[in-house]
Amino acid sequence: MISLNVIATLRTCYTDKFGVPRQSGLAPDAWGIIEFEPAYRRVEAVRGIEAFSHLWLITQFHLVKEEPTSLTVRPPRLGGNERRGVFATRSPFRPNRLTLSVVKLDRVELEGDMAPRLFVSGVDLVDGTPVFDIKPYVRYADSIPDARSGFADAVPARVPVIWECESRVPDEVRVIIDQSLALQPQPAYHEDGNREYATEISGWRVRWASTEAGMLVKACDQHNP
Repeated sequence: MISLNVIATLRTCYTDKFGVPRQSGLAPDAWGIIEFEPAYRRVEAVRGIEAFSHLWLITQFHLVKEEPTSLTVRPPRLGGNERRGVFATRSPFRPNRLTLSVVKLDRVELEGDMAPRLFVSGVDLVDGTPVFDIKPYVRYADSIPDARSGFADAVPARVPVIWECESRVPDEVRVIIDQSLALQPQPAYHEDGNREYATEISGWRVRWASTEAGMLVKACDQHNP
């Protein structure tokens, strides 16, 4: 039996898994804070980490509770209509539900009751994600310029985000909303322009529709739990 210890929890701007970018780095301003578990909450554990610009996070899709019943999935990049082997995709519906993300390290907090904490950006994970390991991104080893990426070789298309509503959403939140919705997070097989979607980002509840002109934001209100 192999057991893994959760070393930290990732707090992010994404309360709902719907709307989270499908890959890290696609929403550069999407923020996260790595908060260590007490057993690993020691400054010496991150000594020297500030010298690296990016980090690998080994985490788990903790909101996916069901075990996969098939070893094939329908990748969104293929419109949700074609099946691929689970190990040829990054689908969350996989054995052990493990995931690997690259995030930008913005700041290291070394003082305070929760120190050390790592402030990161470009996250593609929902709030509360358990972290199993952290490793520095090493440019000469981790970047392969001539690598092939199969059906995911092209950068995802972005569409305009149009605000139909007036909102007092702060600029730093609005930029995350814009970056997230521009990636068209709705299911690829939904083609009804009248359908509305909703998610929560940085404490703001966003409602939008997918139209030929782009993502149309219909309402954005601060969430009061």
